[in-house]
Amino acid sequence: MSEAKKRLLVIEDDPGLQNQLRWCFDGFEVSVAGDRESALANLRRYEPQVVTADLGLPPDPDGASEGLATIEQILALAPDCKVIVVTGNDDRENAVRAVGMGAYDFCQKPIDPDVLSLIVERAYHLHALETENRELSRQRGDTPLRNLITSSPQMLKICRTIERVAPTDITTLLLGESGTGKELLARALHELSPRAGKRFVAINCAAIPDALLESELFGYEKGAFTGAAKQTKGKIEHANGGTLFLDELGDLPMSLQAKLLRFLQERVIERLGSREEIAVDVRVVCATHQDLPVLVQEKTFREDLYYRISEMTIRIPPLRERTGDAMLLARVFLESFGQQNGRNLRGFSPSALEALAAYSWPGNVRELENRVKRAAIMAEGNQVVAEDLELDIPGEEPIPFNLRQVREEAELIALRRALALCNDNVSQTAEMLGVSRPTLYTLMNKYSLKGAASKA
Repeated sequence: MSEAKKRLLVIEDDPGLQNQLRWCFDGFEVSVAGDRESALANLRRYEPQVVTADLGLPPDPDGASEGLATIEQILALAPDCKVIVVTGNDDRENAVRAVGMGAYDFCQKPIDPDVLSLIVERAYHLHALETENRELSRQRGDTPLRNLITSSPQMLKICRTIERVAPTDITTLLLGESGTGKELLARALHELSPRAGKRFVAINCAAIPDALLESELFGYEKGAFTGAAKQTKGKIEHANGGTLFLDELGDLPMSLQAKLLRFLQERVIERLGSREEIAVDVRVVCATHQDLPVLVQEKTFREDLYYRISEMTIRIPPLRERTGDAMLLARVFLESFGQQNGRNLRGFSPSALEALAAYSWPGNVRELENRVKRAAIMAEGNQVVAEDLELDIPGEEPIPFNLRQVREEAELIALRRALALCNDNVSQTAEMLGVSRPTLYTLMNKYSLKGAASKA
């Protein structure tokens, strides 16, 4: 995450609380304001990532009108700022109203410094994550893979592979679950190739009935069959000079596999009803969600065709294996759909972000896009909440935002694995983990693993 300074603006008109709050946030540069005018001035001057705001501000210290107006202006000036409402126990209704306006969270008086500090830290980390994702999106810029939205190492590796393979004419096989973006990558292969100025022709082999698929691929002559009123080029011939994308090739019937193999070997076709061979210069990209080696073993897919189409195989990871991509894509989709539907949406609530991170996305990017599109339409407030996404999440803990907690969980997992592999031998475990024995003993005591220290 960004190493930018952590800045907090405290909006509070009580001098005693001002002093208390000024010193209870370690690691933050804290500025204090007692009214709306000074709060907006500090917002412009210091650009804080997080703001705590009391609702009772002058000239309405006993009401909430001035505090709500201040929050509204803050969010208008800095939509990405995380505002935490500080309110009395008898004013929960206005606190909820402020959250509906776009505030991040609220904390009730009397203030528990530890609780408020935890909320502020979490708000800051969320702001930092959003900032980092936007920066990655900007860095992506107007590249040949501009339609591929990703920040995950897994997909960035795929992008580098596409860039290296695209200038060649090697037949490429894209493997991945439904909704992972196989056609998007196929188009990138075309756009990065010397054939970019020619046609990109796609055909879904699973969407066309077997009886029609041959004529769709190879074309036909007038009178070749009932209803063939004129000579018609097939998809392969139509793609001459460009790229042919055969999607869901695993569903290609056996009767056509031999004919497709001959085309791939000889680069010639014959239209239905003709004996004339037509040379075709085309780059072929294939894709499927099926396990082709299994189909080969089951004798439903030709082995020689499999080896012909898999000169270069690229495996596309599912969304659940793309670190950070679900949240990045969700934000991009929400912004796009919000604009399309005239909704001024201020992103996702904390509960919605946790739901996005915890869900396994069996339908991958296509499912995510559909969920966010519906949520953008159905959201009642100006933020999407978890209920709007309607995700069926198993009862498991979401990945925490707190970096210390993530680090400790990873340390404990590594300690247990190393101790198990070394049969609780401390010297061997320390060597495997790359730490000294005293450091290992310290970690074992920290995580209550003392019972494993019996062997030296």
